[in-house]
Amino acid sequence: MNRSTPLSGVLVLSCCFPQTLYADGPGLMLAQPYQSVESLAAYLVSEKFDGMRAYWDGRQLLSRSGNTIHAPTWFTRGFPDHPMDGELWLGRGKFQALMRIVRDTVPDEEAWAQVQYLAFDRPDLDQPFATRYQALSLTLDALAPNHARRVHQFTVASHQALADQLTEIINAGGEGLILRHRDGHYRAGRDPGMLKLKPHWDDEAKVVGYVRGQGRLTGMMGALIVEDAEGRRFRLGSGFTDEQRRSPPPIGTVVTYSYSGRTEAGLPRFARFERVFMAL
Repeated sequence: MNRSTPLSGVLVLSCCFPQTLYADGPGLMLAQPYQSVESLAAYLVSEKFDGMRAYWDGRQLLSRSGNTIHAPTWFTRGFPDHPMDGELWLGRGKFQALMRIVRDTVPDEEAWAQVQYLAFDRPDLDQPFATRYQALSLTLDALAPNHARRVHQFTVASHQALADQLTEIINAGGEGLILRHRDGHYRAGRDPGMLKLKPHWDDEAKVVGYVRGQGRLTGMMGALIVEDAEGRRFRLGSGFTDEQRRSPPPIGTVVTYSYSGRTEAGLPRFARFERVFMAL
């Protein structure tokens, strides 16, 4: 592995890295970008919350990469003894503030009092999503744990109604919508039974190098060199604060980026850094 500092040259690339984009974790079901479907009758729709994915294994909360989330004991008191898939959420537009809270190994009790756990699935049940969601609802309604609630699912009658719902969520400061097929089974990885609909596409890629900043950015990172799951490399040069440019994500970090369509070569158009998705 190249041990040079990120700013010691024009470009620093790692010499080797895992073939898989993500570290071992609880094997979560992931959404694919929305492609128009013939009929929406088979889908349940919910808001796509700007939170941190969190898997409850019956004993503790785990991040997508399988790390323990150090929530206060009282936060998970009343959670069921079966798995739940969901996310921790602080509110629309508060992702970075949420991450400062949940990444502490010694939980800040007062800060955690503002966090909610939004549950949306029962991955332990080999049943269609509609059945899993009903079972999840019965469990949470019966136990009524503090700080946990099920994500509201609804139906839409037409593609225009779906577009109207998306506009309403975006105007309210939300991220987008998630569509889940009623008959879809829970499977690890990206699955067509779970679709995400946003004004812009987003995806993840691994940091493999840096481009040194010039002009106003001299002495800082100018762009990240990233590689996606298909092995395509490209630059992310926008979307960063000066603080992030002075201390860029380490090589091996998985980041989320947004983009507007792809080129014929499959590279993202107008790719923009959004956030660190999975730290080392």
